[in-house]
Amino acid sequence: MAVQSTTAESLVEEVFLFGRTLKRAVTTGVEDSPLPQALTGVLTVLATEGGCRQTDLASRLCVSQSALSRQIADLVDLGYIDRHPDPDDRRASRVCVSDEGQARLKHIWDRRARRLAEMLSEWSETEALDALDSIRKLNDTFTEDAHAQHQDVARIELIAR
Repeated sequence: MAVQSTTAESLVEEVFLFGRTLKRAVTTGVEDSPLPQALTGVLTVLATEGGCRQTDLASRLCVSQSALSRQIADLVDLGYIDRHPDPDDRRASRVCVSDEGQARLKHIWDRRARRLAEMLSEWSETEALDALDSIRKLNDTFTEDAHAQHQDVARIELIAR
């Protein structure tokens, strides 16, 4: 049986609320020298998905090229990202997380994981794993849908040429 529209509406509301609440909960009061959330997000995606062109990263992050350029410049200045000419197109550049950036990101995520573990101290391991399974299933579903939409847009752009 399909999910009812009222359930889907409630789920959308709860997912957005959860995202804001989680971010606030794991970042409040735990960073000794905080990296702005937007920069942490760029660094995380780049570390997870690997080095790439800035244009591809902007698409993955759903941000404008100009906003990402400023963020990349800030991360390069901090020594957290390395930027190199793209060997396939010297006009473009590729970015990757530096060793210093990897270390900073590990520090951030270790602190956040400890904070979350403290908050979940009353949960059983089974409850935490069940929550993790549900969140992964949501992420997989959303990722598959976003990928399908991206392919549709790419096909339309190809046809328009």
